[in-house]
Amino acid sequence: MQGIFDMHCHILPGVDDGARSMEEAMAILYDERANGVTDVIMTPHFRREMFETDRGVVYERYLEVLREARREFPEIRLYLGCEFHANMDMEELVLSDPLYRMPDTRHVLLEFSSMHPKSYIKERTYALLSRGFIPILAHVERYPPLHKDMGLISELRDMGAFIQVNANALIGKDGWGWKRFTGKLLKNNLIDFVGSDAHNTSDRTCNIKKAYDLVAKKAGRDTADRIFIENPYKIVKN
Repeated sequence: MQGIFDMHCHILPGVDDGARSMEEAMAILYDERANGVTDVIMTPHFRREMFETDRGVVYERYLEVLREARREFPEIRLYLGCEFHANMDMEELVLSDPLYRMPDTRHVLLEFSSMHPKSYIKERTYALLSRGFIPILAHVERYPPLHKDMGLISELRDMGAFIQVNANALIGKDGWGWKRFTGKLLKNNLIDFVGSDAHNTSDRTCNIKKAYDLVAKKAGRDTADRIFIENPYKIVKN
């Protein structure tokens, strides 16, 4: 039976600032299962001069996690994606290897810096769209220019991009400001995906169930199912 997705998390060990070991990766997956998650898209970072782990190594780690998870969590389906930090040559890089994208699709989980102006966010989003990719803007609550221009979020979605927020932002674990902002997005039907962005089992954990329950309470179960189940399912079954 199809259940809830976590479409943004950092479970692969030793490839970015997420899980540091296979034991920690399995602990995060245990947390995912406790949150009612049945499908996990693992999204290791790619960022110039910070997280540039070779995609071949990333894929090997994915196979290792897959083998271990099949023994411990056979009910959880795992997929390999990527959280790609925007840069000026990203179109060619994303085109060169599907492991810079979400699984088996032309979707790209696109990350920006909190320092990027809205002109850069808009231009880089359009750059991917113009090459036939479908950007999913990762954790938009982190980008101050979007807080000041809700119209830009609507414009980006009208262009063909999607909007993702983190579960912790929705439930208030990341502070009142981000909770208020994501609440406005939810009220205005501007959220397409929610991910845990889990990195560990201490301070950056999976809170998908709390976020799902909050969305169901405030916007209805149909909206919660669309954001947490139907939209991510379309990615993996594209």
